Amino acid sequence: MAIHRFERQLNGLVTLDICFPCQGIWFDEYESAQLAPAGVLDLFGLLHEHHADLRQPWPGVLRCPRCRETLLACLDSTRAGRFAYSRCPQRHGRFSAFAAFMIEKGFVRQLNGSEVEELARKVQTIRCAGCGAPVDIRRDSVCGHCRSPIVILDHGAVQAALDDFGRKASSQQHIDPNAVADALIANERARSLAKREERKGLLDADLGDLVLGGIESVLHLLKR
Repeated sequence: MAIHRFERQLNGLVTLDICFPCQGIWFDEYESAQLAPAGVLDLFGLLHEHHADLRQPWPGVLRCPRCRETLLACLDSTRAGRFAYSRCPQRHGRFSAFAAFMIEKGFVRQLNGSEVEELARKVQTIRCAGCGAPVDIRRDSVCGHCRSPIVILDHGAVQAALDDFGRKASSQQHIDPNAVADALIANERARSLAKREERKGLLDADLGDLVLGGIESVLHLLKR
């Protein structure tokens, strides 16, 4: 895992361990809540930078990097919906997928029943935004491996989250949230324009991961 540092709520830095191939983040106890708004925006941008990295599946058993005990599968919820994560029984921390972090911070929303039905008519199997396992959405409403719900990177949710964290970051550190959003958009367009210019939207037949697959559409709508 790669070590990255982000702004802390009061002062100092939060040090996070991030695995880009498996798209997971290790949070020591309370670290997620300790991230300052500017830190959340920086982490969001970093995850976008690496969204196209080659992925690898999670191992069958996840262990705490501190004590090596088997992590416990857990579910939590926010206004954006439920999210799954794996917690150390000794409270050393938790391992979260990128998508779980985005749900927790309000960048992602769960699909409702009619949206899942519409998607199932166009595609049969998607990739879990949490662990990367295949999910047959004609049969399952959650991932059978990690129990993560079907989620999507929604432009409205992203806009609201960027506005909220941007305002808080600006009041704390005088960061312009529009400049942050513009930087994310410019970076994403530069990386993915060649691959994505033929796509028509989130429900294309070649849809894989609903969170990662929605980035272009979200950023396009944010720029309007």
